[in-house]
Amino acid sequence: MEERASVQILPAVTSVSQLDLSEARTTCHRKTSSIDTGRTLAHHKMSSRKRRRRHSSLSYRVKRFILRYTWAFPLAAISAFIFVYSLNPSESNPVHKFLFPSYPVGPETPGGPIKYAKGRDDFAFVFFYIIFFSFTREFVMQEVLRPLARYWGLASRGKQTRFMEQAYAIVYFIFIAPLGLYIMKGTPVWFFNTRGMYEDFPHKTLTGDLKFYYLFQAAYWAQQAIVLVLGMEKPRKDANEMILHHIVTLSLIGLSYRFHFTHIGIAVYITHDISDLFLAVSKVLNYLKSPITVPFYVTFMGVWIYMRHYINLRIIYSLFTEYKTVGPYELNWETEQYKCPLAQAITSTLLIALQSLNLVWLYYVLRVAYRITVYNEQRDARSDDEASDAEVEKPMEKAKAT
Repeated sequence: MEERASVQILPAVTSVSQLDLSEARTTCHRKTSSIDTGRTLAHHKMSSRKRRRRHSSLSYRVKRFILRYTWAFPLAAISAFIFVYSLNPSESNPVHKFLFPSYPVGPETPGGPIKYAKGRDDFAFVFFYIIFFSFTREFVMQEVLRPLARYWGLASRGKQTRFMEQAYAIVYFIFIAPLGLYIMKGTPVWFFNTRGMYEDFPHKTLTGDLKFYYLFQAAYWAQQAIVLVLGMEKPRKDANEMILHHIVTLSLIGLSYRFHFTHIGIAVYITHDISDLFLAVSKVLNYLKSPITVPFYVTFMGVWIYMRHYINLRIIYSLFTEYKTVGPYELNWETEQYKCPLAQAITSTLLIALQSLNLVWLYYVLRVAYRITVYNEQRDARSDDEASDAEVEKPMEKAKAT
């Protein structure tokens, strides 16, 4: 009986042992699977972190590049325009209107210069050269003028920035002022002949050089207005006057071009360009502590008073005298005769507003002269006190950190 019992127990024990072993294997398999799953998840997490880190570092590098080389994006846009035009360098290329004046109509007399009409495509020309000035301003200031400022011993970032702004103005006006005089010589307005501003009105067509000059200047002042709006230059004490100046200037440019008063416009352009050139040179000499700062400042005062006040007051005076008597005086939309009382009121109001701003700045100019004479102090009366390096660098550090 005992032998039978033992024989019956053995299969039962064997089956239990096999069951335990099977369960153990299943448990082990589950643990192994969970470990593998955990490793897979950990691997995916590490991979995603690496990808995020890689993307983050790439975006950071791109942001740093853009902040460091602010001229790169405008240069890329300019290069794209030029490349597309090079594929078909003709007037049929849609890009032509961005690079060159539009609407050629041929010479008015046989053998005369080609004239150009006006139209909507002129906005494309101005748009392209706004991009052009965005590039030239940043490239010249960052890559040329900042190293020069350091070389000439301007250690403070605030002084470097002021030097760069004024030196860039010199680069522009030393080119555009002589060009304006050259173009004016070929018009009846040569050397501010106010009667020539109204002769043969309306001036619906322009020579190629005059049209280029007028719209090129429009692009420059539009880009300067963008700089002002975006706060790319540290505000001065006369910030409100500068805002009003840009509003008046752009209004004069746009309205004079649209309603054919470009012969008045070229005279106003030149008076401000020449005086701005002397102003910028005077400031740069002061920043560099040049021994000729004071003598040059006296010269600048003479140029400023002659150009911005004497000549411009003559132009304003002509609006109340020669404006009515020289050339047609009527409003006719069909023939584009806009030399009428309404245009007279708008033009004189804008020029008087511009003259008022110039008188405010003349006060600053004379105050500097007074300080030089009485206190031997040479400082731009329009500027706030020199900011410390830390104050100037904080905005840049914040921009780089974002």
